[in-house]
Amino acid sequence: MISMTRFRSLTRHLAALAAAGLVLATAAHAAGQSFTLDGPSPGPAFDGVGAVSGGGGTSVLLKDYPEPQRSQILDILFKPKFAASMQTLYIEIGSDGNATQGSEPTHMRTRTDHNYRRGYEWWLMSEAKKRNPALTLDACAWGAPGWVGNGNFWSQDMCDYYVDWVKGLKSTYGLTLDSIGCRNERGVNTDWVKEFRKTLDANGLASLPIHAFDDPGNEHMWDWIPDLAKDPALNQAVAIVGNHCLTQAPEPAAVRETLRRLHKKVWNTEDHVYNADGAFYPDAYSCALGAVHRFNVNFIDHDATKIVNWYLVGSTYGIEPYADQPPAMYANSPWSGHYAFKPIIWAYAHYGQFTQVGWHYVEGGCAHLAGGGSVVTMRSPTGGDYSVIAETAGAKAPQTLHFTIDGSLSHKALCVWRTTREAEFVRQADIAPDASGVFTVTLEPDAIYSLSTTRGQQKGSFADVPADKPFPFPYRDDFDHYRVASNFGYLPHYTADIVGVFEIANRPDGHGKCLRQVVNHKVTSWAPEWKPYTVLGDARWTDYQVSADISFDDGGWAGVMGRVCLTGNGWDNDPNGYYARLGADGACSIVLASDQIKGTRDRPLAMGVVPGWKAAGWHTVMLRFQGAKLTMLVDGQAVLTANDHTYPAGMAGLITGGNHDARYTALFDNLTVNRVDGGPVPPTVFAQDRTPIY
Repeated sequence: MISMTRFRSLTRHLAALAAAGLVLATAAHAAGQSFTLDGPSPGPAFDGVGAVSGGGGTSVLLKDYPEPQRSQILDILFKPKFAASMQTLYIEIGSDGNATQGSEPTHMRTRTDHNYRRGYEWWLMSEAKKRNPALTLDACAWGAPGWVGNGNFWSQDMCDYYVDWVKGLKSTYGLTLDSIGCRNERGVNTDWVKEFRKTLDANGLASLPIHAFDDPGNEHMWDWIPDLAKDPALNQAVAIVGNHCLTQAPEPAAVRETLRRLHKKVWNTEDHVYNADGAFYPDAYSCALGAVHRFNVNFIDHDATKIVNWYLVGSTYGIEPYADQPPAMYANSPWSGHYAFKPIIWAYAHYGQFTQVGWHYVEGGCAHLAGGGSVVTMRSPTGGDYSVIAETAGAKAPQTLHFTIDGSLSHKALCVWRTTREAEFVRQADIAPDASGVFTVTLEPDAIYSLSTTRGQQKGSFADVPADKPFPFPYRDDFDHYRVASNFGYLPHYTADIVGVFEIANRPDGHGKCLRQVVNHKVTSWAPEWKPYTVLGDARWTDYQVSADISFDDGGWAGVMGRVCLTGNGWDNDPNGYYARLGADGACSIVLASDQIKGTRDRPLAMGVVPGWKAAGWHTVMLRFQGAKLTMLVDGQAVLTANDHTYPAGMAGLITGGNHDARYTALFDNLTVNRVDGGPVPPTVFAQDRTPIY
């Protein structure tokens, strides 16, 4: 196999010639750009393109889809040679803490707790592997429960926490993790990764490679690389250098040389599908075109052999940050079964349907195009199949490319698939090399092409996708229908936990099920956290009332939320909206929450104490909205009113808290959203084909 150093030298020479408008073949090819594909000298192995589920809570509504739509969405994402055909899946290891949009539950809430049914990522990995056994699985934590290292993430506790998760994945689901990270975007700790390597080895996981340190796209994320050459233990511990957004913070030349000399793989463990300036693309098609550009240049310019985009599927509410451009498709309406493609699906397809993990980049076939765009070529390690993937972002005119293949590559005709703004993933006429192994293709501007000697590709889709419908209203969940909570990952339908975790639990009085906010200590979170809260509903709701029966575990306060129209900016998770809180001591208040309020980000609009308060048992808390008038009711009696017109519409939710930002658990039942002064609401009936995930 050709060395990375020689391969990169030759490929960069090709790129330089291309940039100068020169060609590499005969005068007969002077009208275009030429490539000679050197099959016997394969370059680095390709490790796949895919996406992240998590960071955080990004797939939460996917689990609630009915059949057959839920299986259709999974087929679109993972089924080989069908639609996206993703080749790798990167999973957040939950911590009970917020990790951008929301929080995901931990498998170890305490040192002695081991529960591999919490949440939905286990299910998602199982479903992805069921569809594509060759798909690779990767994982990393954004945060950790508070008991881990007593708040110190970089601890032996965290090494053990990871080992427990990996073993639980294997013992419970029969799945083998292919690689693991250290911590998402939270700096470098070279001493810790060496201990992590020792811990994995001591637990029978010597073959599990570590990638480090998965930092955000800035110039400092490469600062530790010189230590790899100086520290044999560090070099042995880190198999792969993983960082984010490589095109925004490319490796310095000295770093690139060190990594090649040490034969270290480079992975882009989180790209953001933004343009070169770190901003959103102007439209969905530009995003798709830009994604293939990123896939190509991550290898051409940065040696990256694996690229995962954040994030997989848009299964969050629209009021959550980054709900629009990053995901591969929309699946955020499980109550209707509606889902929608985005053009970026076909960006994944142009790779996933034409290559496989373990193929090799081909010398002479990876370069920038002289007229704008880029091309990469990969070949199968066995036989002579190969594929060429090109994009022409920014090109002003058609470009003609001439390819010469050697005898080690197949001389079969190549299928040609093209995506343009007007027509996505359409097969064109095949191209056959001539007797001397030469073929020519002309590429239109702002288009994506895949040429391949393989067959079986298809534009996978399903007919009769249900129309979108509003969230059911009125709405009530008494949680009693979740008979075996673990079968649902302990999570009810339609709630999206933003901070903390609201899980299905047994009522202490034995009267069925309820919802319990379970986090009673602060976690070591990825970003600053507000108070534990979860949301559901429709951001267009204006005048309505939201209520829940509440019982206190051990103090603190709990309440209901309404007119929630924002859940943070992707770093903080401060909501915009209102909440009514009831304390275990009978204190009550109506509170405005706003990211425009300094400090605690909220301000009481009215405060008081419930007359004749008795803490024991259950109490019904209601928050009613009538124009600018807000009314709080406890056990059917109005206790507070306020007037505020800051937020006229938004979703409903549940919330807990305590003095000095402490964490308290609390129980909720009969969560109800109703018309103002509406009559009794029967429990919402969920379709029978909305089946448990486990």
